[in-house]
Amino acid sequence: MSIGGVLLGAVPAPARAEAPSWSVEVADAAGVAAHRRLRREVFVDEQGLFGAGAAETDDVDDDPRTVVLVAREVASDGAPGRVLGGVRLAPAGQHLTGGVDVGWWAGSRLAVARGARASRIGPALVRAACAHAEAAGALRFDATVQAAAEPMFRRLGWERVREVVVPGAETVPHVLVRWPIGRTAVLLEATKAPLGGLLAGLLTGGAHLGDDSAPVPGSDLVAACDAVVPSMVERDPEWAGWCAALVNVNDVAAMGAAPVGLLDAVGARDASFAARVLSGLRAACEAYGVPLLGGHTQLGVPAALSATALGRVPAGLEPVPGGGGRPGHAVWLAVDTGGGWRRGYAGRQWDSTTARTPEELRALTGVVGRVRPAAAKDVSMAGVVGTLAMLAEASGTGAVLDVATVPRPAGAAAGDWTTCFPGTGFLLTDDPARDLAAAAPELLAVDGFRLERCGELTGRSASADTPGVLLRWPDGETTPGTAPGGRATGLGPATPVRDVHDHRPGTDVIMDVPNTSTLEVNP
Repeated sequence: MSIGGVLLGAVPAPARAEAPSWSVEVADAAGVAAHRRLRREVFVDEQGLFGAGAAETDDVDDDPRTVVLVAREVASDGAPGRVLGGVRLAPAGQHLTGGVDVGWWAGSRLAVARGARASRIGPALVRAACAHAEAAGALRFDATVQAAAEPMFRRLGWERVREVVVPGAETVPHVLVRWPIGRTAVLLEATKAPLGGLLAGLLTGGAHLGDDSAPVPGSDLVAACDAVVPSMVERDPEWAGWCAALVNVNDVAAMGAAPVGLLDAVGARDASFAARVLSGLRAACEAYGVPLLGGHTQLGVPAALSATALGRVPAGLEPVPGGGGRPGHAVWLAVDTGGGWRRGYAGRQWDSTTARTPEELRALTGVVGRVRPAAAKDVSMAGVVGTLAMLAEASGTGAVLDVATVPRPAGAAAGDWTTCFPGTGFLLTDDPARDLAAAAPELLAVDGFRLERCGELTGRSASADTPGVLLRWPDGETTPGTAPGGRATGLGPATPVRDVHDHRPGTDVIMDVPNTSTLEVNP
């Protein structure tokens, strides 16, 4: 202290030991071993749990997918320092899933060295574990923690589920807590939720909502229109052109219609760039057997691309509605799991189409027309969960999705697969007594194509007008798949469809939709 400080009566601050500098990292083999030693020090030696310590290790330690995160002291010379704390996380419920990672993860064995517990290492490790689990594609992340640690987890945003008993640690109260992963709900809120407000002034009283295409009055045609995100057009113009055809063909096919033609509108900075977009569009039209009927091209402008598809409903049949589901209907996913992530779009766009033969593409795209379910929607950029939420909203129902039974390729994590655009994918609903897979055996012979039951539609609850989608797990637990209130688009239920939901050939299906002045909305 300076002489001036003494004269002014300043009181010197007490000396404090500096907290060690540390960082959180994925542990290497040495870090894993250090974490195990620390676990024994804390849980066995300090707390007297797990008896002689044999039960402190378990099957999770032997799972090659287990990740250990450690807080390691930063040495001044850059050499690896001491491990001050650690936590492990891994796929959970393996005895229920046959060892398959279904998107349910759990964290455990959070331990911090006695001398480092004032350094906020525990909360840092918990936050890092949450981030790692979500990055690994988890849609559910649980942890069993000592009751004394519950306040810390609650401050970090975790939710209490219930009290539990941990074998070997029965004398210490434990609580099951859950990190609220909102990945599916956030995607739906960002891509679809504003539509109700935006379109409210455009809707007529007889509007039939939730369909992927709009029936053309006075004809057997349906029409669909979709745009491609400008940044995607700039980044990958050929793929954008292909997708412009793909998404529109899917939209008319989701109504059980056969695509008969496409129109496009292209904006490009120059002719060379427009040619790249059109080459992708041309390739897709040839592959799907859909003629390009016309369109518009504008040069000297920022990249832009949209397309309109026309489809024809088979004679004597009605379009398959997006809002034709009813409580109790089984939910099926028809999806092509062949292919892989599109380069540059891993976790967001699955390319199941460019490697298919034209014959395969046309057959798989026609699954709705072949099966004729009560309701159908193609899986859009809102993903499987978001699209199911839109179908349920249009049907005036809720929905439960059995995450473990959603058909999924081996190369896609659950969180990525349920929120991506899968290329060829359709959600179907029908009477639970009807086996939709039996209606299209020839399609199931195509390698990679799957049509499997994975949930059901539910009735409205007393506490919410729009129940939304619940994710159901192998242990019977459910977690929210949509935001509170279950809103999908905010457009509400479709115009009621009469209680006749058999859209197979030879049936007479009448939809209570006015013949004129009908606005069809494609969310």
